[in-house]
Amino acid sequence: MKIGICTLGCKVNQYETQAMEQELTGRGHTLVPFEGEADAYIINTCTVTAVSDKKSRQMIRRARKQNPDAVVAVCGCYAQTKPEDIRELDVDLISGTGDRMKFLDLLEQAVREKEPVVSMDEALRRRQFEVLPAGGMAQRTRAMLKVEDGCVNFCSYCIIPYARGPVRSLPLKAAAEQTRQLRQEGYREIVLTGIEISSWGQDLRDGTSLIDLLETVSREAGDMRLRLGSLEPRTITEEFCRRASALPGLCPHFHLSMQSGCDATLRRMNRKYDSKRYKESVDLLNVYFDRPAITTDLIVGFPGETEEEFSATLDFVRSCGFAEMHIFPYSIRTGTPAAEMEQVPKAVKEERAARAAAVAEELHQRYLSGCVGQVYPVLYEQPYEGIWHGHAPNYMTVTATAAEDLHNRVISTRITGAAEGLLTGEPLLEE
Repeated sequence: MKIGICTLGCKVNQYETQAMEQELTGRGHTLVPFEGEADAYIINTCTVTAVSDKKSRQMIRRARKQNPDAVVAVCGCYAQTKPEDIRELDVDLISGTGDRMKFLDLLEQAVREKEPVVSMDEALRRRQFEVLPAGGMAQRTRAMLKVEDGCVNFCSYCIIPYARGPVRSLPLKAAAEQTRQLRQEGYREIVLTGIEISSWGQDLRDGTSLIDLLETVSREAGDMRLRLGSLEPRTITEEFCRRASALPGLCPHFHLSMQSGCDATLRRMNRKYDSKRYKESVDLLNVYFDRPAITTDLIVGFPGETEEEFSATLDFVRSCGFAEMHIFPYSIRTGTPAAEMEQVPKAVKEERAARAAAVAEELHQRYLSGCVGQVYPVLYEQPYEGIWHGHAPNYMTVTATAAEDLHNRVISTRITGAAEGLLTGEPLLEE
């Protein structure tokens, strides 16, 4: 049958979608664009913000409108936490964030029997890591390797521990095997992803940690580049940096989760660090890596945030010199402690988000300007309107013109300019 898939949210959702795509094509099904007519539609949902919930509902309605006779199947974090909301949207199959292969079995069953199915488990009771095939989305040069699922941090604003359950880790042996497979398939870069990869190994109880996993993957990766997903500040220690900086393929791009630069706000968020510990992590990365791109997330307008606390956060952001930032106005998640706290007015949140975005843009442009004149090995992907796009090891986007095919090639490129959030480069092609 023809199946269209819509994926919302994080890289973990993207990873799980590509795994389902591999399985579906292996079963003889045909993948078609979600915007077209299909026999079945899968919506892999997200619930990290209220906007994510809204988008998930919109995509469910769109699928039903595109083909009223098709089977509409919903999985992911929104489905896990709010199945009762989805039941109201004329859906044929509702599942959550566990057992993706069973979900596909149920999809085929729903198509055959034309009967609605709801299959849910209790995420907080999960203990086993579901090993899914690694790989990349269509036409991508980098592959994702999911190495961890779940989170037990229980930040006061976050619903994800309830949607994903406790920490489960991909065993080292399986990580090595999947890395070898990806190398054989011709990928040039692997992104290690998970819900909270800093906790990798916590459940294995054998003393191994993320750096051990990283070294294992590096040994199998050959000349592939390695890129880390989002990290918690506690990961960045002297030992981690010393061992990580010795790995030849590790990209100097570190997404270091922050959320706030004010200690009082961090305490209300139930984050497990303060601004001093966070800055220690930033400083260590700058010592062990040459101009690393340190990126982060920032929540503005968190419950109880005063103007003084927000100003302290902006000062802290400037002191860290981030290469790039993702800024989110606080979004209420029903069922979390922060939802019961004193809320900041919407207009104030929007105004603070705009001010934070201006600081982020200033820092981003400063980082890009520092790249001009440097030579980076750029992994080129697809051309757009005749211009090749690729990524330097620091994950900054590089554009270039070339007469020959650069797709899926790593080419030394001299950076000649920086404008509109992009770097322009000159590929140093051999004559």
